[in-house]
Amino acid sequence: MRVQLRHLAHVRSGDKGNTALISVIAYSDPLFEILCEQLTPEAFKAHYRGAITGEVTRHRLDNLGALQFVCEGALGGGVSRSLAMDNFGKALCSAVLGFEVEAPDRMRNLLVNLAEPAAG
Repeated sequence: MRVQLRHLAHVRSGDKGNTALISVIAYSDPLFEILCEQLTPEAFKAHYRGAITGEVTRHRLDNLGALQFVCEGALGGGVSRSLAMDNFGKALCSAVLGFEVEAPDRMRNLLVNLAEPAAG
């Protein structure tokens, strides 16, 4: 079953110069393992189709169930140097939520529950 990352995790970002830091935090330990297998630095960079021109390094934060990606050459020379309106870490961060992950069918109920909006 293919699902978008937004159903498995939430994201946070920061930027410094021309480097974006993007953290992907899984909603549960089983979902974290899926992310570790499929959200490789190569797959992460390929998702952006050339927007990240430098190296992407991934750090596992097992105790937090999170992956942090250090993306060099991701901000058009740096936020204050770029003419692009949305060339910030938070724009890149939002874009990765559309990354598609292959989740086992046995997780269907968990993912459906996460995808449904809370009653309010």
